[in-house]
Amino acid sequence: MDDEPVIIKLTRDQAFVLSDWLYEVMMQSDKLDAIVPDRAVWSGIYAISGTLETTLPEVFMPDYAGRLEQARRRLLEAAGSDEDDEAGA
Repeated sequence: MDDEPVIIKLTRDQAFVLSDWLYEVMMQSDKLDAIVPDRAVWSGIYAISGTLETTLPEVFMPDYAGRLEQARRRLLEAAGSDEDDEAGA
């Protein structure tokens, strides 16, 4: 039972934005230490990051930054983010 996989479903935009965030946090190990001091949690973080990286072709596309920004905007719009309200004020 311990090895039974858990399936998490994300939209493509959620996966893309999360992948970028994980990459940024993981590449600066002092940030990962500060955010997640329990190294036992890192195993799951690395598994999620690796799965996202190998699943998302957007990660390797030349227009990565533009695609990421579009995905972020769609997610914020769907969530009715205060960021959108602040930008329009």
